[in-house]
Amino acid sequence: RVAITAGVKNKAYFKRYQVKYRRRREGKTDYFARKRLIIQNKNKYNTPKYRLIVRTTNKNIIAQVAYATIEGDKVVCDARSSELPRYGIKTGLTNYPAAYAVGLLLARRLNKKYGLDETYQGVEKVDGEDYYVEKEGERGAFYCVLDTGLARTSSGARIFGVLKGAVDGGLDIPHSNKRFPGSNTESGDYDAAVHRSRILGEHISTYMQMLMDEDEEAYKRQFSSYQKEGIMPDMIEDMFAKAHAAIRSDPAPAAKKVHPEGWKPKSYKKQRMSLAQRKGRVAQKKAAFLALH
Repeated sequence: RVAITAGVKNKAYFKRYQVKYRRRREGKTDYFARKRLIIQNKNKYNTPKYRLIVRTTNKNIIAQVAYATIEGDKVVCDARSSELPRYGIKTGLTNYPAAYAVGLLLARRLNKKYGLDETYQGVEKVDGEDYYVEKEGERGAFYCVLDTGLARTSSGARIFGVLKGAVDGGLDIPHSNKRFPGSNTESGDYDAAVHRSRILGEHISTYMQMLMDEDEEAYKRQFSSYQKEGIMPDMIEDMFAKAHAAIRSDPAPAAKKVHPEGWKPKSYKKQRMSLAQRKGRVAQKKAAFLALH
């Protein structure tokens, strides 16, 4: 019989110990998944392997298309929910409809960059139905794979809202409908109408109306930003539909602010005192001290 003993962290253990990568120590990167997302076939030589990277923060949803190199990842296109106020979505920038809009914005911006926006229009009117891009003409659709990072890929997650928006915008991304809202894991059925209602924010308007009828204080507390913008429950679906049309008409990023010649950024550093100023400060301190004593 072999006795089971706890691992002893002796000198031999520490001599052989290998420190993990910094981003693994920080809990930022899953290298097991990253390796499988970025490794390219040798017979494809230096062909980039594009990833649709989706990350969510407390105030923003960020979507990027990037590829890996030895020097680091190179970002090809970027879109984020902080841009949505330009298209009429003034508040609620981290919900599912906003995630869909970010995916749509990224796809239309990327297709325009590569001259594919006319060939691959995607789904122009939201219906929630399954859509897979098919090749048209000589050039194929832009292909990339979804990179979810460390986020949990639970059904109905906002990550899949970005995915659906990007696919409807004309990108070729391998996926299924199993994690979309409206998918039934037991029966395997997919209800596109449920997904459409989620994309257009019907669940938000329903909840707003319920709070307005039942708890006025909770409504004022939870939807204060909507009140400030004058958005009522019956306006939400129309707001998102108009935003989708606006994104399709002009997906280009906002022009960078041009500063006048001689402009310098505001500095918050404490200005260094001259010798005369330092001597004067010492003299003031001496005078103040002598006055007290």
